[in-house]
Amino acid sequence: MSGALRAHVGKKDAKKHRKEGKVPCVLYGGKEQIHFTIEEKAFAKIIFTPEIYILKLNLDGKEYNAILQDIQYHPVSDKVLHADFLELIPGKPFIIGIPVILKGTPPGVIGGGKLHKKLRKLTVKGLADDIPEDITIDIGKMEIGDSVQVKDLKIDNLELLDIPNSVVVSVKTSRIAAGMEEGVVEEEVVEEGAEVVEGEEGAEVKEGDEAAKPVEGGEEKKEAKKE
Repeated sequence: MSGALRAHVGKKDAKKHRKEGKVPCVLYGGKEQIHFTIEEKAFAKIIFTPEIYILKLNLDGKEYNAILQDIQYHPVSDKVLHADFLELIPGKPFIIGIPVILKGTPPGVIGGGKLHKKLRKLTVKGLADDIPEDITIDIGKMEIGDSVQVKDLKIDNLELLDIPNSVVVSVKTSRIAAGMEEGVVEEEVVEEGAEVVEGEEGAEVKEGDEAAKPVEGGEEKKEAKKE
């Protein structure tokens, strides 16, 4: 990606560059911060993808190895407003989020369970040469109730910075499967027009059955006949 150094830094200058279709950027992590601009259309290749790219920034003829560390969007138009790049220094570790890729089909899902992917990225610390494009997790043997936590993952030469007990992916019992296991049966739907009367257990209610309908003042009529 090629960019141009900014002669001035400030809100007015940044607004001017945005009107021209350029994105104000900053490169840090090296000896000093460098402020520059990049054409907005150049960002399409690196922001509309889950993959991580190590970029070569060409700023006025000088190259820097860097990664896109942070990006800000307009809340309405989603246009790129600002971008932060981290310069990669040989022998100096850095922190980055790596996308999680799931491989395989869990038997637990085939058996009625539901797959839950809790973390889409894992935060790691390491050297540029050791950073993988993604972190692949084999879920081909996961049964209902199984889960993979951050502490279960081991990646060569990288330090995982997420909470060790955080669940990355799990297979849980779905509501339908849980209902079948517990013997839950859906209630019968009473046809429209049928009257429901509380009475002896096992009594049947038929549509239009007058005998089954409660009569107001029934007790008073019985007493009147006795008199």
